[in-house]
Amino acid sequence: MANATDVRNLPETGNATPARAGWWRRFSEEYRVEGAMLGALLLLGLVLSIAAPNFLTAGNLRNVLWQVMAIGIIAIGQTMVILTGGIDLSVGGIAAFSAMAGGLLMMSGPEPNVPLGIFATLAIGVLVGAINGAIVAYGRLAAFIVTLGMLSITNSLTYVISDANSIVGLPEGYRVWGRGEIAGIPWYLVTFVALFVLGHIFLSRTKPGRFIYAIGSNEEAARLSGVNVRFYKTIPYAITGLLCAIAAIILSGKLGAIDPDTGTGFELRTIAAAVIGGTSLFGGKGTLVGTLIGVFLIGVLSNGLNLLRVNAFWQGAAVGVVIILSVLIERLSRKRR
Repeated sequence: MANATDVRNLPETGNATPARAGWWRRFSEEYRVEGAMLGALLLLGLVLSIAAPNFLTAGNLRNVLWQVMAIGIIAIGQTMVILTGGIDLSVGGIAAFSAMAGGLLMMSGPEPNVPLGIFATLAIGVLVGAINGAIVAYGRLAAFIVTLGMLSITNSLTYVISDANSIVGLPEGYRVWGRGEIAGIPWYLVTFVALFVLGHIFLSRTKPGRFIYAIGSNEEAARLSGVNVRFYKTIPYAITGLLCAIAAIILSGKLGAIDPDTGTGFELRTIAAAVIGGTSLFGGKGTLVGTLIGVFLIGVLSNGLNLLRVNAFWQGAAVGVVIILSVLIERLSRKRR
């Protein structure tokens, strides 16, 4: 009897290691691009810590966090949009327009009305983003064309309502989000982390998040499965508009002024962060963890080039090379699967 018991137990013990090995193999296959980009980020950090002794100082690391904050927040929404097979080129325009319109409302009375200004900024961001999504989803127009047109519209409206002037002398209550701290930690950093965590939970643990992946993988199959494709395709654009407004409030609060040029270049960098992190431009594949890696890879690269006093004109080329290489890795990974 003892021997029979031992024989019965042998298969279970013998299969434990292969099961773990199978899990690790699936995990490494699934997150191949993210793993490669994380390795590149760690290697870049190591090289810069040697080449630029002041790279690892507390002040510089805090500077890196500030530099990636706005791009990182907006990249959360941009990732969701790309997962549906779309793209949002209007993020910079939405950030500038929402902040400027909200700021003008805030400063329009005898005394600045901070709650009104913040609420208006967030509401305008959501509204413009939802308009983008509705035109793309219900109008069945290409996201590239719709958001490019919205970028032009919002940029134009920003200069019209501001008369090309900045809003200065912002009240302290408005600037708390950009300058305030809690237990020594900047509010913008708390916001940055919280939004990434919420975004990750939304995509990986909720029904709308799964629907977003399904739409990007095969829109027609998602529709035949009963998913309200048009509605769930609109949501990521509205979320992106909200995140643009949040980033604009933080930037304006930190700098002490609302500038009509706020958001310039956000389009390229948010798309780059998502793509570098492994999000497929064809939709249906990607994670916010990968996007976070992409955000820091761009931020650390730009910061390192500044510390090494590399000509600013070359910095764009360096980011471009990283983008192309990351897309190439992602395509090769898809082919291998």
